[in-house]
Amino acid sequence: MIRRAFVMSVRPGHEAEYMRRHQPIWPELEAVLARHGVGSYSIFLHPETRQLFAYVEFADEAQWEAIATTEVCQAWWRHMRPLMPTHADHSPVSIPLQEVFHRDASGPLA
Repeated sequence: MIRRAFVMSVRPGHEAEYMRRHQPIWPELEAVLARHGVGSYSIFLHPETRQLFAYVEFADEAQWEAIATTEVCQAWWRHMRPLMPTHADHSPVSIPLQEVFHRDASGPLA
């Protein structure tokens, strides 16, 4: 499983709406994520900075990248665009994070 983490942000005053739109996400988007090999996917909101921390696990890099080309993902990006900084293609501005430490729960305790 490939692990990826990145940060995004929410525009001031849009935190509650951002959270509401994720409770739950569209079933069609959920299905696209599953079909493209996404396992765990979490987004956390820092209430003071409006920074979003996202963590995702997926099976295949090409499948992960292909999500962005789906009609559902494109529609979701347009739906979320008023709430967060985006690129010209409506994708959220995100900064990848470098993994510094990972402990797998199935590993030995030392």
